[in-house]
Amino acid sequence: MRERLTDAAYGAGWSALKALPEPLVTRAGRHAADAVWRRRGSGVRQLEANLARVVPQASAARLAALSRLGLRSYTRYWLESFRLPAWSKDRIRGGFAPADAHHLTDGLASGRGVVLALPHMANYDLAGAWVTTALGVPFTTVMERLEPASLYDRFVAYREGLGMEVLPHTGGSAFGSLARRLRAGGLVCLVADRDLSDTGVEVAFFGETTKMPGGPASLAVRTGALLLPVTLWYDRSPIMQGQVHPPIDDPGEGTRAERTAVMTQRLADVFAGGIADHPYDWHMLQRLWLSDLVPRPGDGAQSRGGAESAELAETVGLAEPAEPVGSDPESGPADGRETRADDSGADAAGPETSAGPTPDSSRETEPR
Repeated sequence: MRERLTDAAYGAGWSALKALPEPLVTRAGRHAADAVWRRRGSGVRQLEANLARVVPQASAARLAALSRLGLRSYTRYWLESFRLPAWSKDRIRGGFAPADAHHLTDGLASGRGVVLALPHMANYDLAGAWVTTALGVPFTTVMERLEPASLYDRFVAYREGLGMEVLPHTGGSAFGSLARRLRAGGLVCLVADRDLSDTGVEVAFFGETTKMPGGPASLAVRTGALLLPVTLWYDRSPIMQGQVHPPIDDPGEGTRAERTAVMTQRLADVFAGGIADHPYDWHMLQRLWLSDLVPRPGDGAQSRGGAESAELAETVGLAEPAEPVGSDPESGPADGRETRADDSGADAAGPETSAGPTPDSSRETEPR
């Protein structure tokens, strides 16, 4: 019954929020975000704990201001996503302004294939829609199977409607398909700042150790594709901003695993720079660093994934949002299980999904 209600809530969200006047939806989203922020639930507290690593000199008041902005940014992501299917092509083309997009277009023109790797910043679905609409380039991504199946089908249809090819993350089988797309000169987009498989690559991130999916780097190593980091953020305008960073080079020495580890660390370093510049647009309400992942008394099923997204969705009349999944290429399903795929060849296992400098204390701290 709960699964059917969840699916129905998403269906109602896509239908109703597309039909309502945009100013009304924006105001309602801001009030919902502020209501969740004031409750000081576990997700808000974890967001502030994460931001304390990003902005280590921040006072408690500064962290609270950043977390409030973060909840508003997260709400904007979801409301935009629900309304995105109703946007015109002109609005999609004008709704995202990525700097240095030539790294992407030049890479595709070279025929090598390109892996775009993004953190959970701003709206990666909008970035993906911009790629398919403004550039006319299709791409492939991966999504974890959701329950009920009708909800998974709804999200697949949504992303396919934006021009994306969505592969199911089933036992690691997606990796071979992604590799084939890249070897044919195609584009793969993966969200890659949080490992959901427990078998990711250890990286140093804001001075502490965490794990990130090795999929993007492993695909680049195995296929010769370019690995391009992308960071995204919102400013005061309705246009999302972004940066396509220079390619992360394959070091060329060592085993595949060693090369993958080096490239994943470099990817983490680029992500860190973008997140430090725009901390409130990093939607990380879950535990990320290994020091935070030690089980605590009373932890429930939602504690690692973060309960705040469910609370926020409930406040605006929706159920727990489903996020695209990313995992280490040597892992099985990205849900914490230890199932492994057969690694008997170049294309054996499965990665994550997708869909875009030092914090300045003088930067905006008042809610937008």
